[in-house]
Amino acid sequence: AQLVESGGGLVQAGGSLRLSCAASGRTFSPYAMGWFRQAPGKEREFVAAITWSGGSTYYADSVKGRFTISRSNANNTVYLLMNSLKPEDTAVYYCAARRGFSLNPRQESYDYWGQGTQVTVSS
Repeated sequence: AQLVESGGGLVQAGGSLRLSCAASGRTFSPYAMGWFRQAPGKEREFVAAITWSGGSTYYADSVKGRFTISRSNANNTVYLLMNSLKPEDTAVYYCAARRGFSLNPRQESYDYWGQGTQVTVSS
């Protein structure tokens, strides 16, 4: 599968952005999906994950209550709605796909990765 992220940009603290990740190539399902991010000088970290059905989600503590992951299998797209953004959310955001039905926060469990989209939150 090929994954292409979009929706990043510059936003003020407290603002919102919605990232999209469009999948093409091999069938989008069954793939569980995840979002990860990498801030300058830091390692890539887990943000959120969703099962193939969309029935279960899991979030990093740092974004819980502010970010929402969702998906549309009909459109082969996964979304990340980010509210109440903080400067520390500034990073390149990546979507990733792993074969199977269940979600997983571990990066090494994912099979395909997008190129990333930059999110910058100004204070």
